[in-house]
Amino acid sequence: MAREEGRWRASAPAGTLSAVETPDLHPPRPIGLASWLGGGSVIIVLVAVAAMALTCAIVLHRLVQQQALVRVQLAVTSARELLHRSGEDALTDSRRLAQDATLQRLLDEHADEQIPPLLLRFCEAQRYDVCAVRRPSQVLSAGAAAPAIPWLEVATANREQGERFMLAPHDGSAPLFGAAVTLPDQSGDQVILLHTASPAWLGTLGPQVGAQLQLVNFVTYHALASNPFTVLHTQALTSGHVAASRLSGEDSYGATVAVATTGGEVIALLDARLAAAEFASTAAAFDRILILIALLVAAGAGVAGVFYGRWLAQPVVALRDVALRIGRGDLTAAVPAVAPLEVGALASSMEEMRRNLIELTGTLRRREAEAQALLKGIVEGVFAVDSERRIRYVNPQTLVHLGRTESEIIGHFCGDVLQPQAVDGVRPCEHACPILQARGAGQSSARETLCLNDGRRRTAIIVSSAPVGGIQVQVMRDETDLEAARRARDSVLGNISHEFRTPLAAQLASIELLRDGLDKLPIESQRELLTNVERGVLRLMRLIDNLLESVRIESGQVDIRHQTVELPDIAHEAADLMAPLLAQRGLVLVLDVDHLVNPVKGDAQRLIQVLVNLLSNAAKFAPPSSRISIGGRTLEKSIEFWVEDAGPGVDAASRMAIFERFKRAEGAEPDAPGLGLGLWIVKSIVERHHGTVRFERIDEARTRFTVGLPRDLSA
Repeated sequence: MAREEGRWRASAPAGTLSAVETPDLHPPRPIGLASWLGGGSVIIVLVAVAAMALTCAIVLHRLVQQQALVRVQLAVTSARELLHRSGEDALTDSRRLAQDATLQRLLDEHADEQIPPLLLRFCEAQRYDVCAVRRPSQVLSAGAAAPAIPWLEVATANREQGERFMLAPHDGSAPLFGAAVTLPDQSGDQVILLHTASPAWLGTLGPQVGAQLQLVNFVTYHALASNPFTVLHTQALTSGHVAASRLSGEDSYGATVAVATTGGEVIALLDARLAAAEFASTAAAFDRILILIALLVAAGAGVAGVFYGRWLAQPVVALRDVALRIGRGDLTAAVPAVAPLEVGALASSMEEMRRNLIELTGTLRRREAEAQALLKGIVEGVFAVDSERRIRYVNPQTLVHLGRTESEIIGHFCGDVLQPQAVDGVRPCEHACPILQARGAGQSSARETLCLNDGRRRTAIIVSSAPVGGIQVQVMRDETDLEAARRARDSVLGNISHEFRTPLAAQLASIELLRDGLDKLPIESQRELLTNVERGVLRLMRLIDNLLESVRIESGQVDIRHQTVELPDIAHEAADLMAPLLAQRGLVLVLDVDHLVNPVKGDAQRLIQVLVNLLSNAAKFAPPSSRISIGGRTLEKSIEFWVEDAGPGVDAASRMAIFERFKRAEGAEPDAPGLGLGLWIVKSIVERHHGTVRFERIDEARTRFTVGLPRDLSA
């Protein structure tokens, strides 16, 4: 409670300090107004610069778009002129080829087989797709596209358009541009040169106009909604001029123009595509310049506004810094003397308040240190609740007892945190809460069983005091370990009494029978009675040895000798020691230790004790007349030996508990003798040999306890 009170008292002055900046203490109006003016000027400059930059960016983007449209229109117009020029060039080359003397000689000699190679060389040299000589009876042609040329349509186009012609084949293939010249020998033969508007040829024209070109055969043209050029095609055909726009769904600009013959017949649609990235980069560069200028102007205005505001608000800023330092606990900060008069009066009040805080904080810290030392030094848990029984404070011991963090406890109802065990279905919080009882009686206590979140149950004595200032303190003393020690003591004493009483009663009965029939019983019966007495004495000796051994192990007095030990000898000696007990229950012991050929370093007597305890444990639970076996194997770095029996084994929940002190398996036969020390002693001895012991169920429903020891690799 002292800690909480200290926190509250220390925080109260801090809350008072915050009032320095409120309007209640003569607010410095000129300084506040100057701050608003400085900040307002900065905001206005920023808004103006941002508006100008945005306007310039919008205008620029529109100009860039207009430039892109002009560029793509110019490209498609230039490409159309190149197509017309290709026809004129074809006409010039056709006339030159028609004047070729070699060609005229071959025609005169009717050497038709030699004409195609001549035409092919001319095509390759002048970069024509097809070169041909058309005679009245046949066409001699050369070139990669020669077989696909519709010569009848070529003849029709030549006849209708003259020497220079354009053609859109009806089969939908690429349009043709060329020229045909009649030879001067009056034979009617013609020289024909053709360009096919293939993507490769258009690809050579594209760099010249600065755009990507495409020529669409108008004869087989179909307007597709998915084609971004469909709208431009319609506009170009309708207006007869170039149509251009930004292509929908693509980051590019497009333009279309109709390609027509001299007679006005449209044979193709010429498309030009121009990527928008180039124009976007130009706009982006200008945007960066605008942003940079805007940032520079804004930065300049911001810096000027900051300096202006600081110059105006410097006295108040100094007082604010001092107030913040005082609020953080730094009471060494002296309040400076400032002007004007109102701010100076505020500074004097703050200085007086600082001196009072120094004195008050020193007193509170001394009291809090004393309370903390007291609360942390006691072993009991201490917690405080408010009027609604919500926890407001806990000491570290309470957190340890409950296994929770402070954030999981503070502010929660104490019954939900402690979780006392219900009695007849009702929690003690409802009818027997010591907190409520202490409010009327002044003090109250109760013993409760707390159910923790991890499943543990803790027994605690809770003492509650009367409330003071709405806060009520409880002291919680954990008695779980004390209760467990009491139960363990009673259980051990009960087991020891039972284990000693049973063999003593059997020995007493055998002694009484031997005394009463000493002169009457035959010698065999007397020997059997003496044997029973001997077995009882041996059993008591083993119990006493196990008890003494457990005490020595617990006190650290067990010393392990390191000598060379042959495990087969250990197994035979343990078998001899346990022979009477095994014979009593008709158990058969089988030794299979031929594989244990490697020695180990250890204590022979302790290892014999390990095997004797394992055999004794097997004899308790193995069915009468069953088989118990000792076996083993040699591994690379260790040697394992085990004891098997046909007992029922141990359930999964008890496999680790059976190796604990005074612990027996859940569901073990109540008449099975033992204190729960044998396997604990086995585990302790094996671990002192740097080995391991484990339990497992193997095939044929048998139980096996396996001991693993390090090999003596130096042997």
